[in-house]
Amino acid sequence: MHPHSKPLLIPPFTDKLPEPMVLRTAAVSRDSAYPRHRHPWGELVYSFSGVMHVKVGEHRYLAPSQYALWLPPNIEHQGMNHYETHHLSLYIAPPLSERLPGNICALTVSPLIRALLEHLRDHPEIPPYSESYRRLLHCLLDLLESASCAGSYLPAADDPVLGSILEALEANPGDNRSLQQIAREAHLTERTLIRRCQKELGMTLTEWRQRLRVVKAMDRLQGGEKVESIAYDMGYSTPSAFIAMFHRLTGTTPNGYRKHR
Repeated sequence: MHPHSKPLLIPPFTDKLPEPMVLRTAAVSRDSAYPRHRHPWGELVYSFSGVMHVKVGEHRYLAPSQYALWLPPNIEHQGMNHYETHHLSLYIAPPLSERLPGNICALTVSPLIRALLEHLRDHPEIPPYSESYRRLLHCLLDLLESASCAGSYLPAADDPVLGSILEALEANPGDNRSLQQIAREAHLTERTLIRRCQKELGMTLTEWRQRLRVVKAMDRLQGGEKVESIAYDMGYSTPSAFIAMFHRLTGTTPNGYRKHR
């Protein structure tokens, strides 16, 4: 847990859900965290604003606002955030959880899913739910069942050499070393580094680095920092180049993201 984190209480049910699906929203302060815990039901985590960090073992998963993170039943995990966030958890009982992937993954949130999540957030109910509310939750489950699975938005690597490279980039997202330079300093050939990235991450190092910059930028945008200073810190020579990359990966501009969130 972050040394300055303020532990947050987990939901008040431990062995049984009061409904087959239970939706819970929370606004949490910066540098706060949930304790490590597990439960016999699945959990979908979605962040309306900010970026939720969910730690599973030694791996960390991120949930920016265009994805929802799915955690199957009985997975020990810990949620945390660096900036203020407003997030949602959808708890799904074991029989219904089987309709979603059996592994941890980021599910793509379509505009329809997002609209439904926002409606449920804005019209909360306390269990026992009304029949109309239950129908909305089942409609949401139908949509999630057909959502594409993106693995982890910003995957980690089990390979120790590649893991060290990713840690260095995360510590300095403005690092603009070329792939050739990174490979040479890690005592790898460029081809070997490319192959390891595809095997471990399922994407190129360039794409991983851009996703890292988007996630880092989302946190800082939520904190109120200027786009120009974020762009330069992320290694871009001009704010326009950073804005173009951010728009390509998220579908909106940095200011558009901040205004919407």
